[in-house]
This record gives sequence, structure tokens and C-alpha cells, in this order.
Amino acid sequence: MGTHINLNTSGMQCIGAYLAPAKYDSKGGIVVVQEIFGVNAHVRGVCDRFAELGYTAIAPAFFDHVESGVELDYGPDGFARGRALAGEVGFERAVQDVASAAQSIRSAGRVGVVGYCWGGTVALLAATRLGLPAVSYYGARNVAFLDEKPKAPVQFHFGEQDASIPPEAVQRHRDAFPDMEIHTYPAGHAFNREVDASHYDAASARLALQRTLAFFDRQLGAA
Repeated sequence: MGTHINLNTSGMQCIGAYLAPAKYDSKGGIVVVQEIFGVNAHVRGVCDRFAELGYTAIAPAFFDHVESGVELDYGPDGFARGRALAGEVGFERAVQDVASAAQSIRSAGRVGVVGYCWGGTVALLAATRLGLPAVSYYGARNVAFLDEKPKAPVQFHFGEQDASIPPEAVQRHRDAFPDMEIHTYPAGHAFNREVDASHYDAASARLALQRTLAFFDRQLGAA
């Protein structure tokens, strides 16, 4: 459904992005922020799903700052390489890329952000630093930024069996953001990753998507 485009960033470099236009009249725009595995088939599928549901979705290829066309698998080597690339890109540059991506789809309407794992933390920062409504899925790195005040609503999703985000970390989110939606599910980390049977939890992913869509309908739907 989507196409690959070039995206101007805040510096001199262009990076790639996967753009999936809304199938019908756009309800708004959504910047989709990857896990640490690049803009792979799973991330493109997430964009396509939002497009089918009426949103224009774009996934910036953040790792293009370091290496072009990165698509990693979910084995130990892919995990190690993804962590290294995410560290080289850094959160500050990732947030700047989100701003560029949001600007590129402004014609679709109001813009929000959804992110997964590493991207879940980028999504949180998009709310605190850019003022974009955001949905953060299992952002294990969020805790370091809970002192930042969101400038837009944030919705959080966590797996109750996620060893990287223990219950006390979820509670710290509740303490820091008492007015935000925080949902937990009987699942582990990356429960939305449908291409990975070792992590995917269909029921949790389905309910989280329903809540995500309701959030974006509220935050982006008004003209």
C-alpha cells in the first residue's frame, strides 16, 4: 500500500521513510516510530493498517543517519545491532526526525505519534518536547524521562509479563502522569509484533489497537 520517500531532516541529511496514505479521506496523520529493528516488514505493516483505518501514516528510517536501508531480524545479532544503531542515532536526533515527519504529512490533518519499544520512548518525548499527542507501547527507556512534563496527552501500553518493565516502573508512570491513560495486558514485551510468534499476543494487541484508535480519534479528529 505504501511507498518509500525521502524525508528532509533538521540537518543537511535526508533519510528515508515509508509513507502509507489514508485509504479514504484522512482522519489525520500518524508518525510510526519503529522498534530497534529498522523500518522492516512489521513496521510497514503497522503503517498500512493505520492507512486502512483512515490515517495517513509515515515511518521515518531513523537508522539512515548511520546506515541506509536497515531491516533487522529478531535474533541475537539483530538485537545487538539494533541497540547499537539506536544508541548512535540518539533520542534527540530521533525527536527531530519525528518533527520532520510530522511536518511532511500536515496536509493529512492533525498529527500524532505512536511508537514501540525504543520508539515508545521516542513517542513519549514527542509529547513532552514537540507537543504531539502520543501513544507509547512498552517503552523500556521511558523511566529516564518521567520528569519531563507532557505538552500533549499520552497513552501508555505495557505487558504485565515484560521483564524489562517491572510493575514498579509502570507505577512510576502512574505517579508521574496521573492524568494519562496507562493500560496493562497479560502479555510480555513486544506483544504487538505479529510477525514474531515468540512475543505476539493477539488478544492484547487487538485491545491495545482499539484503545489506540479511540485515543487518536479523540486527539486528531477535531478540526
